[in-house]
Amino acid sequence: MSRFAPFRGLRYDPSVVPLAQAIAPPYDVIEPAERVRLSTRSSFNSVHLELPEADLRARVDRYQVAARLLTLWRGQGVLVLEEEPAFYLYRMTAEGRSTLGVIGALGLPAEGEEGQVLPHEETLPKARTDRLDLLRATQANLSPIWGLSLATGLSGVLEPAGDPEIDVHDDDGVRHELWVVGASRVEAIGAAVGAEPVVIADGHHRYETARTYQREVRAERGDAPGDHDWVMALVVELSDEQLSVRPIHRVVNGLANPDELLKAFGQWFDLVRAGEGTDRVVGALGESGSLAVVSAGGAWLLTPRPEAYEAAHSDLDSSLVALALEGVPGAQTTHRHSWQEATASVRNGDAQVAVLLRAPTVAQISTWAHEQRRMPPKTTYFSPKPRTGMVIRPLGT
Repeated sequence: MSRFAPFRGLRYDPSVVPLAQAIAPPYDVIEPAERVRLSTRSSFNSVHLELPEADLRARVDRYQVAARLLTLWRGQGVLVLEEEPAFYLYRMTAEGRSTLGVIGALGLPAEGEEGQVLPHEETLPKARTDRLDLLRATQANLSPIWGLSLATGLSGVLEPAGDPEIDVHDDDGVRHELWVVGASRVEAIGAAVGAEPVVIADGHHRYETARTYQREVRAERGDAPGDHDWVMALVVELSDEQLSVRPIHRVVNGLANPDELLKAFGQWFDLVRAGEGTDRVVGALGESGSLAVVSAGGAWLLTPRPEAYEAAHSDLDSSLVALALEGVPGAQTTHRHSWQEATASVRNGDAQVAVLLRAPTVAQISTWAHEQRRMPPKTTYFSPKPRTGMVIRPLGT
């Protein structure tokens, strides 16, 4: 059983700044050039909070810059605090497909009660001090983590009524709608989400940061409860109808000879040459969602053998590819979110080989979640991404 509660959110006043100028993608998918573009779009864009820059003249570090901006914007009426605690129904629509969820405060489990909130993937080593320092300074959840509820039928409970209070399109053409839900539906939504555990789909590092901060504050306050025991989360039902899952592809460097990688894959996969690595061949592989290897020497389709599944103890492409790469000396792997990016890395010389993976199915995600198993790092890419700036959760009003 998870805990899920309404909160008094901070939201942009559209009479001060149009929301299309204020929202931003999640911080961890923003490249430097995009950060510049977003920051120049509006001095009130949420990227100034999520990815702040130090004020060198005033000798103020980036985290205090974000904290001061948040305080300033509240004082100026740019951000307005909700009068009463609320849930926020949030729908994202792209290419005719919608994802409907609810933003609320997800309870952080106490030590020994981790079954309330379940990790979805293993995480790669990554410095968490950045997000922790930002949380300490701003005393706010600036963007939601993404949780998947195992509660069947949750989407029906969340169905919104009336026109949204926020209706905006992002730069990718995705429509983002937000409804503020007050007292009349709070109990039903809280009970529906709380009926089953929540699986962290996206935002593992922010979730772990919130838990670290919780421990810090509890230690300072004699274990007293408070807003630090919760984290802002977008919760969506774990179902085919609500989720669009994409793979995360691998690009490989550090190979003395790219042919060594093909030999390693040949131990676990049947390889069929698809042709030269031309745009036509690679495009066909990418658009069809094939499991494939692409190098300057050509492209190959991969079909896993039964013994590969047995050796990997997994039915996931990410596990099978990791198994093959274990046998390749010097292989250095990084990740790309689209097959176009992966294969472009080979063409422009940034990578020696691209490995195109297939997306995990919702059924696989559900099975792993119910078995409380973590998928390998960078297995799933949930799309579209919720925007930063739709609502902010202050820790203490």
